[in-house]
Amino acid sequence: MSALIDRDPIRDVDSPPEAAATAAGSLSPNQRAWRRFKRNRLGYISLVVFATMLLIATFAELVANDRPLVARYNGQWFVPVLSNPPETTFGGDFRTPTDWHDPFISEKFARDGNFKLFTLIPYSGQSVNYFDPTPAPAPPSAMNWLGTDEAGRDMIARLIYGFRISVWFGLALTVVGVLLGILTGAIQGYFAGRVDLTAQRLIEIWNAIPELYLLIIIASIFEPSLLLLLVVLGAFGWIGLSDYVRAEFLRNRTLEFVKAARAMGLTNTQMIWRHILPNSMTPVITFLPFRMSAAILALASLDFLGLGVTTLPSLGDLLRQGKDNLDAWWISVPTFLVLVITLLLLTFIGEAVRDAFDTRKS
Repeated sequence: MSALIDRDPIRDVDSPPEAAATAAGSLSPNQRAWRRFKRNRLGYISLVVFATMLLIATFAELVANDRPLVARYNGQWFVPVLSNPPETTFGGDFRTPTDWHDPFISEKFARDGNFKLFTLIPYSGQSVNYFDPTPAPAPPSAMNWLGTDEAGRDMIARLIYGFRISVWFGLALTVVGVLLGILTGAIQGYFAGRVDLTAQRLIEIWNAIPELYLLIIIASIFEPSLLLLLVVLGAFGWIGLSDYVRAEFLRNRTLEFVKAARAMGLTNTQMIWRHILPNSMTPVITFLPFRMSAAILALASLDFLGLGVTTLPSLGDLLRQGKDNLDAWWISVPTFLVLVITLLLLTFIGEAVRDAFDTRKS
């Protein structure tokens, strides 16, 4: 009985706020930021949806392809999605790659014992169904669920492949901009003084170059490619981020831990890489989703103007086709929705990331 009386329930069980504080104190800063990010339901759901869309688009060949995944003909198995056999393999007259929508080939595989397994969308981003009786652009039908574009290519396949190119190009451009922005911002902020002033004047001169005119000149000289666009856009896409990194380095270089590291004899590279840069990454991380949105819009704008890579599936090219064919709503409306949804998801993710790394929030 005395043991029960002497027991203090307040001392044995932490109150919920104290328990939460203890658990939060045992987490690293990144783990606490991730927990704050997950509390933002809109941002977290947007991240899941965007990652799912990107995963599907990355493996688009397994979702939309004009070649079957597997095929069986006269007891022999084929994997056309990896290696497309010639038409002569199935009784044709030419050694050209098999057109799996050809009525002759379809008739061969309709016989007993033969079959072909297509993907969910039996068209790729570049394939044209030459046997479609409806002139292009064709409205939605059982053959093409969202219709076809002005060249007779399936709209769903074009959207999937165009989304993949836009997002991965945006990621590549974001990585290039981040690396250049961190490098230039770190040099300016750490060394300051004359180095900072000289670099600022040079950046102002470089930023004054009209980017669009430069793209027009380059497009008239060279054949546009994704690599060329990446180089040109990447040469200007780092300036905004470098200002944030510079400001963080100017602030952190005067703190005590940097002075202690300098007193210990660390080199400039060690102090920048080990100490100042990890404590200056908050604006870089919060900048990423918004930078990626700008990169996707830049590629779509160039393709819309005809300055991009018109030989590849593109959201911007589909918007141009929608403008040229206003009666074909199935071209402009789905493309506009895909672009808007993508930008909205990235905006919600960016806001959630910004709140997660805000040190004023617990």
